[in-house]
Amino acid sequence: MPQTPPFTGQLNTSGYNKNLYQSKEEGYPGLFYHDNNLVSGSLEALIHHLVPTVDYYPDRTYIFTFLLSARLFIRPYELMSKVCHLCMEQQRLSDPQADKIRVRKIAPKVLQLLTEWTETFPYDFRDERMMRSLKELTHRLASGDEVYRKALGQMSQGLIRRLTVLSQYEEALSKINATATERLAALKAKPQASIQRDLLSICNDPFTVAQQLTHIELERLSYIGPEEFIQAFVQKDPLDNDKSCFSDHKKASNLEAYVEWFNRLSYLVATEICLPVKKKHRARVIEFFIDVARECFNIGNFNSLMAIISGMNMSPVSRLKKTWSKVKTAKFDILEHQMDPSSNFYNYRTALRGATQRSITANSSREKIVIPFFSLLIKDIYFLNEGCVNRLKNGHVNFEKFWELAKQVSEFMTWKKVECPFEKDRKILQYLLTAPVFTEDALYLASYESEGPENNMEKDRWKTLRCV
Repeated sequence: MPQTPPFTGQLNTSGYNKNLYQSKEEGYPGLFYHDNNLVSGSLEALIHHLVPTVDYYPDRTYIFTFLLSARLFIRPYELMSKVCHLCMEQQRLSDPQADKIRVRKIAPKVLQLLTEWTETFPYDFRDERMMRSLKELTHRLASGDEVYRKALGQMSQGLIRRLTVLSQYEEALSKINATATERLAALKAKPQASIQRDLLSICNDPFTVAQQLTHIELERLSYIGPEEFIQAFVQKDPLDNDKSCFSDHKKASNLEAYVEWFNRLSYLVATEICLPVKKKHRARVIEFFIDVARECFNIGNFNSLMAIISGMNMSPVSRLKKTWSKVKTAKFDILEHQMDPSSNFYNYRTALRGATQRSITANSSREKIVIPFFSLLIKDIYFLNEGCVNRLKNGHVNFEKFWELAKQVSEFMTWKKVECPFEKDRKILQYLLTAPVFTEDALYLASYESEGPENNMEKDRWKTLRCV
C-alpha cells in the first residue's frame, strides 16, 4: 500500500504545476493557472481537485495547502462530507453492485488521501461528524478487498492513537498548570515559611538547563497542529451567511499553551533574579541565565533564548542598576544583538536561516534542532494573512496566498518533528514547569526591596504595592 510520510520536505515555492501533476480531465472548470501554476479557483472546483479518481491523484503539496486553507471557507466536517459524496458519486461506490475491479483501483488512492488527512490534520477528527463521514467512506472501500480492509484498519488505529496521545498531553498540561497554581498560592499564603528554592540550587550547569528547556519546547511544539496557525486568525467568510467557521470547533489551544509557556519562562527568569536578597547573588543569577541563553542559541533554541532575554529586560530587572554593575555583560550584549528587533529582526532571521541550513544537512539529531522565536513566526503568518485577500473580486479563492501560507507552515512542520536528543532530568523539568512565578506587581515589590525606588514615580508605586 503506498503511504508517503506527511510533508517530509518544504513546499515547492513555485506552487502547483499543472503539467507535472495533472492527469485528470484538463482541469475541472473554475480553476485558473498562471505560468502553469494554480493561482485561483472556485471553492467547488478546488474541492473537486482534491478528490482522486482511478487515473488521478492530487499532488501532495496541493493536498496540504488546500486542507490547511479550506477551513477559512468551509468547516472540516463539511469538506469531508463533500469529499465522501464526490468519491461515492464519481466512482459509484454507493451502488451495492459497484464494480469490484473499479473499487480496487480507486481504493488505494482514496485511502492515501485519507491517510494524509488523518496524519497531518488529526485534530480535525475530534469532531464526531468527521468520524461519521470517515467511517462511511472507509466502509464502502473495505467492501472491495481484504487488503484494503486491513490498511483502513491500520489507518483508523493510527488516528485513534494520535488522538489518545493528544488527550493525554492535554491532561498532563492541565495537571502541570494546577501544580504551578497551587505552589504559587502556598507561597502567597506563607511567604516566609515557604522560601522557595531557586534554580541554581537544583542545577548550576547552564548547558543542562538549556537542554531541559529544549525538551519542553520540542514537546510543546510537537502538539501544535498546522491548522492552528490558520484558526488563530480565522474571520467570518464574507460569502458565508453563517457564523464564523469555528464557532463550534477547536481553535488553537496548543498554540496558545505554547505562547503561555514563553510568558512563563520570561517571568520565571525575572522572578529568579529578583528573589535573592544579596546583590552578588542576584548578579550570579543574571550571569547564569546569560550562559543558559547562550547555550540555547548554540542548540538552535531561539524561543527559550528570546524568553530569557525578555525576562532580563523586564523593568523590575533592568532597573536593578547596582546589581547589573556587578555583571559581566559582554555575552549578554552579543545575545541582545542577535535578537535585536531592528530591520525586522534581520540578525535573528540570518541566524535562523543558518540553523535551518544546518538542520537540512545534519548528521546528528542535535544538529537538526530548530526552535523558532514563536511570537515572530505567528506575527509573520498573521501579516501574510492580513496582507492578502482570501477571495478575489470574482469570488474565487486566492490560492497564490495559500501557497505562501502553506510554505511557512510546512517549514514549521519539519521543525516540530525533531526528537529531542538530550537526556531528561525530571527534577529540573518539574522546577521549570511548576516553580512559583511572580506577577508583575510582585516583581516590582521584590525589585524595590532589593534596590530602593530612585524617583517619585517609583516611590509612589512602591507605596501603592506595599498597601495592597
